Amino acid sequence: MRIPAQAVCTAIRDDIVAGVHERGGRLTEEVLARRYGVSRVPVREALRTLEAEGFVVTRRHAGACVAEPTVQEAADQLEIRMLLEPLAAARAAQRRTEAHLKVLRGLVRLGQERSKGGRNEDLRSLGGWFHETLAQASGSPGLVTLLTQLRHKIAWMYAVEPPARPVDSWAEHGAIVDAVARGDAERARALTAQHAERAAAAHRLRVPGAGDRVRTWQHSVNTPGLQY
Repeated sequence: MRIPAQAVCTAIRDDIVAGVHERGGRLTEEVLARRYGVSRVPVREALRTLEAEGFVVTRRHAGACVAEPTVQEAADQLEIRMLLEPLAAARAAQRRTEAHLKVLRGLVRLGQERSKGGRNEDLRSLGGWFHETLAQASGSPGLVTLLTQLRHKIAWMYAVEPPARPVDSWAEHGAIVDAVARGDAERARALTAQHAERAAAAHRLRVPGAGDRVRTWQHSVNTPGLQY
């Protein structure tokens, strides 16, 4: 059975994000085909997709290599997400379905229960599902695709410190859902922008090849208050 290039692309991307394939390292079709148990054809297609997404670059005399984003490129990813997430929330207020609201409310309820009970181990996953569902509720496939790509790239470039008060973070999620449920696009946009800016301040640039060590100094970018 032929494994689709999309599945190979997802596997390679996940390994890049996890640091299995180091930044700047070569990605040869033959080695990748052996690693993932596929032919070189889906690997070649996957590398083209990953190059378009910014995870891979093609270099003369070296071929495909894992990209090496600069500090400014990493900062741009956060800034772009801070612009797009409020847009998604505003559109969700206008286009969401009852099914979207049911899922969003369920995630908020779980997040609030676990944060109040001090069970913080699953909160990051719940937060990810919340923002994915909010994006889906926007009814804009192009916007969902962009936010999905940003999520992968930010996870690759940054380590994220857990919020000091998870209860407050989930209260913000709940307020966003209330605005979406009322169809109040401007309030949903404003609340999500505030939430995204606070969340961005918890991101720390990863130091390539240094395991979990991260850069903790401040770095000035176009968005006020952002720290790295």
